[in-house]
Amino acid sequence: MNLTEILYLEIPHPNPEIVCHWLQNTWQPSQGKKNHTTDGIVLELADNHELSVFIWTLQRTTYLKMFRWGEKQVFVENKIKRELEIAINQQFPTNYPLLPEIDLENNSIFSALESYYPNTVKYFQKMPQGEYDLKRVYWWEKTWRESVKNKVKTNNPKQVLFKDETTGKADYDIVYVGGALGAIHACLMAKLGYSVLLIERLKFGRMNREWNISRQEFQVLIDNGLFTKKEFESIISAEYKDGFSKFFDANNPDNLKAQVLHTPTVLNIAIDTTKLLTLCGEKLRKYGAQIWEETEFNRGTIGKDLVTINTTNLTTGEAKEISARLLIDAMGTASPIAWQMSGNQAFDSVCPTVGAVVEGLSPEVWDMEYGDVLFSHGDISRGRQLIWELFPVEDNNVTIYLFHYHQVHPDNPGSLLEMYEDFFSILPEYRRCDLDKLIWKKPTFGYIPGKFTIKKNDRKIALDRVLSIGDAASLQSPLIFTGFGSLVRNLGKLTSLLDSALKYNLLDGESLNQIQAYQSNIAVTWLFSKGMMVPTHKTLPPARINSMLNTFFGLLADEPKTAEVFIKDRTDWLTFNRLALKAARKNPPLLLWIWQMAGSADIFRWLGAYNAFTLDALKNLLFSAWFNSWLEKQNSWLPKSNPKLWFKLLAFSSTLHRKS
Repeated sequence: MNLTEILYLEIPHPNPEIVCHWLQNTWQPSQGKKNHTTDGIVLELADNHELSVFIWTLQRTTYLKMFRWGEKQVFVENKIKRELEIAINQQFPTNYPLLPEIDLENNSIFSALESYYPNTVKYFQKMPQGEYDLKRVYWWEKTWRESVKNKVKTNNPKQVLFKDETTGKADYDIVYVGGALGAIHACLMAKLGYSVLLIERLKFGRMNREWNISRQEFQVLIDNGLFTKKEFESIISAEYKDGFSKFFDANNPDNLKAQVLHTPTVLNIAIDTTKLLTLCGEKLRKYGAQIWEETEFNRGTIGKDLVTINTTNLTTGEAKEISARLLIDAMGTASPIAWQMSGNQAFDSVCPTVGAVVEGLSPEVWDMEYGDVLFSHGDISRGRQLIWELFPVEDNNVTIYLFHYHQVHPDNPGSLLEMYEDFFSILPEYRRCDLDKLIWKKPTFGYIPGKFTIKKNDRKIALDRVLSIGDAASLQSPLIFTGFGSLVRNLGKLTSLLDSALKYNLLDGESLNQIQAYQSNIAVTWLFSKGMMVPTHKTLPPARINSMLNTFFGLLADEPKTAEVFIKDRTDWLTFNRLALKAARKNPPLLLWIWQMAGSADIFRWLGAYNAFTLDALKNLLFSAWFNSWLEKQNSWLPKSNPKLWFKLLAFSSTLHRKS
């Protein structure tokens, strides 16, 4: 007797007992005799053929497979299979939970959320500032959902930037709103001699995310004189020997079972963010900058030669108003400035990311000299391909993340609290551990945004006297780097251009939009991230995304040097095309899968990004050898004669001598 798999699907329900009871007692196939088994049913058909249906649970969802026992296909087999699929879709439709409305005046955040997210409440209660941090999670998700809803419902997000005809002398050269990535950028601008004010909604120095980087990439901050080598060493919390990327492949055909990808110099330096931001704070004050912590940005009014910023101190309730020549938005995904500036172009994608810093993972479970860069331990779960990251940090601690790539949709904006309930429920599946024996140090969470960029000016990141950086600009890599990696890699270019813009008072929106971390070789890879998302209101075969990931990462595993170049966003045109062709040969259905997931409109959008990538490669080939030296010879007269033209040429020059 042959055993052949004929159906594999996910049933988006966390309780397999309920699914099994329905399968055994409610669902009635049109043909065959149904017998119960421990975890499903067996259908007896004619000619000694049987269909065996069983279920199992993983990642807080339920999976089902149907196998045929028999020498050949039975005529009624497809009919029964279709009947089962239709019945499952009707009985167990995909559900996108809403954020619960809670009353924090009469309840603690723990009691308010316990009935919805019991594991999340349980383990946040074990963290030193768990109540405060869980309120932050709730606030962030609520803010994100409202931003998505307002953007789609009214096509006009909340207005926080206004215009008038104000003139006068500004209080500061630059005001930064957002004290994480903003602190690093502000340090360098203050070091250049500009008067700087940093506004932070939280206590300055506290972050809900950890940062990892490589020595080569951090060298940018040392080369720009922001940190010394000794200071860099002092903020390293851990450095591991190797990092792994591996995706679940139990349900993939043999040709799509990839080897482990080793990347020993990718994200292998864990930064102590508290020490880094404390050091930034010291340097800011040393350079004469000011920091207003626990202060909320309310609105900005753009005048003729300054922008006026209205704020509220969250501790005292005191309203403060200051002015600056330039306002820099570093508030991340929740930034109302970024949402307003995006106009009709909201963030296309987001990675809802949750996790924690923990102590007590035993050496049998994880060797602290290694890191998990990207890892999945199961297939699609409730409309998401869940991915893990694990990075060692100091004192035998580890930072563990769980995230997924997600299409921004008003019916399904993406939930941090749902992800946290997953995190605490399935962490033992990922790494064998007893959660009650771990020491929970602090949570790490946030929304990492993305924009499907076609060309450089496709994403507006600036208005007159206003500029977005970091996650607020959403120009990071679609793979593993957030705004931190993008900012650090481009910091020299960004600060040099901003310095020139301030010196020549080129603070109009057109000029400021030249100061961005756009890379065409990153823009062209957004289709890859699109292929890691399950479209809202659609169902994919459970193993589809893991099959795509194994296809591509299998190629990278065969070429370690190419893998590092690709993951660090240094891919050139020839390498990209070579890998794309190899992937298509290895997995012929890949292009069809991407077409089905992305849709025709996005495929044609991507062709625009590819054309821009190709044009940039051609420009680099034609201009990189001589353009920079030529432009230096024009510096004696062009900046004074035509500063706008000179600045455009300067911005163009900054894109050369890079692998595009």
